[in-house]
Amino acid sequence: MKTILIIEDQRQMRENLTLMLEMEGFAVLPAADGRRGIELAASRTPDLILCDVMMPELDGHSVLEALRGDPATATIPFIFLTAKGEKVDQRIGMNLGADDYLVKPVGREDLLAAVAARLRHQQHHHDQIRTRLSEVRFQPDFSSAAPLETMGLSPREAEVLLWVAQGKSNEEIGIILGASRNTIKKHVVRLLDKLGVDSRNAAAVRAIELLSAPR
Repeated sequence: MKTILIIEDQRQMRENLTLMLEMEGFAVLPAADGRRGIELAASRTPDLILCDVMMPELDGHSVLEALRGDPATATIPFIFLTAKGEKVDQRIGMNLGADDYLVKPVGREDLLAAVAARLRHQQHHHDQIRTRLSEVRFQPDFSSAAPLETMGLSPREAEVLLWVAQGKSNEEIGIILGASRNTIKKHVVRLLDKLGVDSRNAAAVRAIELLSAPR
C-alpha cells in the first residue's frame, strides 16, 4: 500500500483529499502545517507528498526546500497544491525540486491522475538506474552541473543533463530553466549525440556515474 502525506492547513480541503485517496486504497498521513509535515516526512517516509503552497509560518516552498535538503526525503515525489497558476510561482517551486502542481479546488480525477503519474514516473526512473546506482560507491552530488561539462557538454547542456539525471521531463526542465519544452528537447538531442548514447536513461546513468565519483 502506497502512503501519501498531505500537508494542508485548511481542514476541509485536507479531509476531502484524505477521503478521495483513502477510497482508492492509499494510506494517508494528514498534517495541518508545514512543520508537522516535515516531521511526518522524516519519520514515516511517504511514497508521495501533496503540499499546499500558501500556509502560515512555514509555506510550501520552505517545506520543499527543507525536504530536498535532507537525503532521507530528497527524492520523494512532491506535488504542490495551490490557488495560484502563474508561471513564476511554478518556476520557483520546480527549481526547488517540485514534481507537479495541482490548482485548487482539486477534482478527484485530476488528483488521482497526477498521483498515479508521479508514482509511475518515480518507479520507472528507479527501475532504470537502480542497478547502476548499486554498483557505484558514492551517491550522486547534484549540487552543480559543472562536472558534466567535462564530458564535452556546453554549460546549458550540462544543466539540462543534471535535471535529466534527476528524472525531470523536458517540460519540467523548461520551467526550471526558463525555456520552452522544444528548446530543452533540442538540448537533449545534442547532448545525447555528444555522449554517444541513444536514450535519456543512458545519459542519466552516465551523469550519475560521473557525479558519484570521488572528487
